[in-house]
Amino acid sequence: MLKKKPPYGISNYEKIVTDNFYYIDKTKYVELLESLPEDYIFFLRPRKFGKSLFVSMLSYYYGIEHKDRFDKLFGNQYIGSRPTQKANSYYVINFDFSAVSSQESNVLFNSFNNKILDAIRGFNNSYKCFESKEMEYFESIEDAPAL
Repeated sequence: MLKKKPPYGISNYEKIVTDNFYYIDKTKYVELLESLPEDYIFFLRPRKFGKSLFVSMLSYYYGIEHKDRFDKLFGNQYIGSRPTQKANSYYVINFDFSAVSSQESNVLFNSFNNKILDAIRGFNNSYKCFESKEMEYFESIEDAPAL
């Protein structure tokens, strides 16, 4: 039997549940989140408290591109036997600003803009919803708010 490994520094839900890492099941909170009357939910916790992993889990849970792997990803978790109606029913765009460089203001703006472009590229890779002309348009924008 393989020993489980601690997932230190790993925030990809799929990797953790498929590569024999320890995982403390937080999927019971999906029902709670869906029951809240809030339009926007913020996860404010100190560093290394699992925010990115939790958001990654939500991305796999709600993303339509993961529907065919639902049992593999969530079969051993609380939500696997109690999926909500919203499971795997959304187009999900992931923004990861953890590596944005903030040393100088011009570097910050370029780094932030590049992270937004990365998210748009990833979204298009997952869903193939933009044609090359549209992607060229996105690539030409140098202003993060405009993106």
